[in-house]
Amino acid sequence: SVPACCSARYNLALLAFFGFFLLYALRVNLSVALVDMVEPNTTIAKNTTSNVCPEHSSTINIPRNTTGEKYSWDADTQGWILGSFFYGYIITQIPGGYLASKIGGKLLLGFGIFGTSVFTLLTPLAANLGVGYLIAVRALEGLGEGVTFPAMHSMWSSWAPPLERSKLLSISYAGAQLGTVVSLPLSGLICYYMNWVYVFYIFGALGVLWFFFWMWLVSDTPETHSSISHAEREYILSSLKDQLSTQKSVPWRPMLGSLPLWAIVVAHFSYNWTFYTLLTLLPTYMKEILRFDAQENGFLSALPYFGCWLCIILSGQIADHLREKQNLSTVGVRKCFTLIGMIGPAVFLVAAGFIGCNYALAVAFVTISTTLGGFCTSGYSINHLDIAPSYAGILLGITNSFATIPGMVGPVIAKNLTHNNTVGEWQTVFYIAASINLFGAIFFALFASGEVQDWAVSGYHLHRN
Repeated sequence: SVPACCSARYNLALLAFFGFFLLYALRVNLSVALVDMVEPNTTIAKNTTSNVCPEHSSTINIPRNTTGEKYSWDADTQGWILGSFFYGYIITQIPGGYLASKIGGKLLLGFGIFGTSVFTLLTPLAANLGVGYLIAVRALEGLGEGVTFPAMHSMWSSWAPPLERSKLLSISYAGAQLGTVVSLPLSGLICYYMNWVYVFYIFGALGVLWFFFWMWLVSDTPETHSSISHAEREYILSSLKDQLSTQKSVPWRPMLGSLPLWAIVVAHFSYNWTFYTLLTLLPTYMKEILRFDAQENGFLSALPYFGCWLCIILSGQIADHLREKQNLSTVGVRKCFTLIGMIGPAVFLVAAGFIGCNYALAVAFVTISTTLGGFCTSGYSINHLDIAPSYAGILLGITNSFATIPGMVGPVIAKNLTHNNTVGEWQTVFYIAASINLFGAIFFALFASGEVQDWAVSGYHLHRN
């Protein structure tokens, strides 16, 4: 094989890593900033329930910056603000996958992140103009981010040799987790020492900067890359020659009738339910139930995603090792990793709801839960490329459309279930997430496939991987 170091495919993985890093930083910073944007809730008396945990954070007397504008948005309005992103996000998934197969993933991914960055820069202005404007800007950010994953999948279908798939994809998508890890505490610190508007200005500016590097250094296919070595180009092209389809039209009917595709849809939906509910509401849970202050909150909310990031990188290496060296079947690896990555989180999430005010354990359980989820990246998450490399972008568009619904519905339902912020209410939220996870894992284990599907290769001839 061709050395990985300094190769064009690993450079692509690295630039993509930073792109997804910024993408998620731009997505989650609102969850933290929102805590600071809203007027402290004076309506609820301090001693609402006896079963909410006592204050325990050592108060550090740092002159806290309070110059940021404050808005009086109630819990439901906040739910809508947090969910609005996904209304834009869901619209561009399938068109994103389709466009990427037509114009290439490079431009689509580049402008997707560029657009998101620009709207992030406009967020403070929108918040000042009114809640409607803020919701609109967030939805527009979603439109920009919606094309990014399908575009990336589409690029990998012509860049990733089959036996390096788990490695390359896990490197590029792990950026999303690390973006969450860094931006949660960093946003907390920026809110604390500066002002919440800078959360949006700083990350937005970085996104614009990344865009220029991406446009300059990346190309859609190995054939069009300016500085790729001849050996690497041949290696990638020869490894993919039997896997790609040459037909121009998309085989929509057999594709949508394909059970392995629906197995990914169900797994993706279920996993995201837990992921998005925690992503948008963990800062709230930490503050209202466990009573951590903003600074601790940012760091502790980030811990689970750090674990997940490590897990994604490691499991990507392990998955390819098992397929290449131990000769395990692709489908065996995908099913096994998906089961670990969905049943593990379900168990620990339910446990987290039951240990009351034991802060250390609560944080540990939520962390383990999210960490184990990292196995899914080498499970169902890249299975699109196993069953139909030529249409991977479109397939991801389809599964991600379904998987975006939890982002719209999950936080709204959770906010509605936790009006009084009691431990019992949060247990219900965790229960629902865990049972959905369990169902998705079992469904995927029953119906997934690791073979290139008949409809995905030219002329439908059978080809065994």
